[in-house]
Amino acid sequence: MRVISGTARGTRLKTPEGLLTRPTTDRVKEAVFSIIQFEIEGRRFLDLFAGSGQMGIEALSRGASRAVFVDGRREACSLVQENLKRTKLAQQAQVVQSDYLSYLDRCRETFDLVFLDPPYAEEFLENSLKRISEIDILSDHGIIICERPAEKQLDFAIPGLQRGKDYRYGKTWITLFRKAAAPV
Repeated sequence: MRVISGTARGTRLKTPEGLLTRPTTDRVKEAVFSIIQFEIEGRRFLDLFAGSGQMGIEALSRGASRAVFVDGRREACSLVQENLKRTKLAQQAQVVQSDYLSYLDRCRETFDLVFLDPPYAEEFLENSLKRISEIDILSDHGIIICERPAEKQLDFAIPGLQRGKDYRYGKTWITLFRKAAAPV
């Protein structure tokens, strides 16, 4: 696993051992950043299920101003910190060890880009989307990027969010949600 583009381009990232973390493939990562390429510069990025931190690190490398990495496991947070040091991007980052709902409940920051890639077998994706829409941490014109398996449906409406296009890469789907424009 490596950083694809930007200031840390080519830097190899450490990956977690075991099966608790399922890193986003380079193909999917490249596709995600191709989709949002004009939305990154100077933006604030939240990597809610950080794992190795590769998605937030890629965003920082491509010009995001700040990234917050959240993961409930101490080992994952240590790995993110190590990868941030490797890429020399630690100054622009915050690593938080927390359950995702606990973090969202106490979050007082707004983000322009939110990446959600929770464990596939759980309902963390649905719960995250609903909670983010309730607490309104997405900036105007903000984007939520969801990674999910092909068999996991996202066929429900979320107040305050407009569903964008779905992109399929093998067995992985990427779905974008944008903050809905406020009524005039």
